[in-house]
Amino acid sequence: MDPNSVPSVDRVPHGGHAAETVEFSANVNPEVPPGVEDVYRDAFGAVGEYPPEPPTDYVAAAAEYVDVDPAHVIPTAGGLAALRLAIETTVETGDTALVPAPSFGEYAREVRLQGATAVPVPESEILDADPDDHALAVVCNPNNPTGRAYDRGDLLAFVRRSRAAGTPVIVDEAFLGFTDRETLAGTDGAIVARSLTKLFGLPGLRAGFAVATGKLGERLRRARRPWNLGTPARLVGAYCMQQTDFVGATRDRVERERERMADVLNERYEVFPSAAPFLLLEVTGESVDAVVERCERRGLTIRDARTFATLENHVRVAIRRPAENRRLEEALLDV
Repeated sequence: MDPNSVPSVDRVPHGGHAAETVEFSANVNPEVPPGVEDVYRDAFGAVGEYPPEPPTDYVAAAAEYVDVDPAHVIPTAGGLAALRLAIETTVETGDTALVPAPSFGEYAREVRLQGATAVPVPESEILDADPDDHALAVVCNPNNPTGRAYDRGDLLAFVRRSRAAGTPVIVDEAFLGFTDRETLAGTDGAIVARSLTKLFGLPGLRAGFAVATGKLGERLRRARRPWNLGTPARLVGAYCMQQTDFVGATRDRVERERERMADVLNERYEVFPSAAPFLLLEVTGESVDAVVERCERRGLTIRDARTFATLENHVRVAIRRPAENRRLEEALLDV
């Protein structure tokens, strides 16, 4: 990190801070796997000792979860920690990095903290960008906040071109677990970042991991801080990644509700096609403020998507339980 750049880099706004309303501003599963509370409680008995280093049980669970060699897994305290580790080990002061827009604002922020320049590329065109002369390229799949999922063949072709140019590619798969699409974990030239926050409904746990091969993986392993994954996160995370029935049920519910909600809301909004557990809506005929405030009056918090670069008249809404989703539809349609 470049100390001289820190004072000029602002924080990035996020959703997920509602206390007394139904939370649609954060893309987090409202359900958690059965048995999580018991595992978390049992973990307390081991917090008086340092966690094992490296956390081989967690690494083994993550490797099985994405079907890679455990040697390629780097455990981290959440997906964002994986992103920071990847950017810290690939970007230097004065470099440039390709980042999608609109997309997760932390990509550009982390690049700027390194004293480098984030070069925005429309998220619909990121796989057509020229990676030459850039220190890094970032892809979010599915993209946040648009929900776009990229064709696997196109992703692999972009990674190959980038690898030939000497440019590592971060593939942020924070929401890929909500789909049955195949991960890029284990692909040479790619650093895959995974989060357990979203799919397993545990944002306060702070558990995730990166996957990288070859010299990229070695750099991440060497730079990773020891004991960077606390005992509750290690044990609960490993347990969650083995809950295949929960994952399958979540995928089915999210897909079914997302498609139904898109059909209903299309009466009043332009609804972006999505493969993620959220929908991006373009607001017409009224202000974004009016939509956000109407939802708030009904006890629902949605994301004002104007905080994302290039979006001017948009809101983003998560996919929750069916009854909650019906309440949101009524508020958005003002019925």
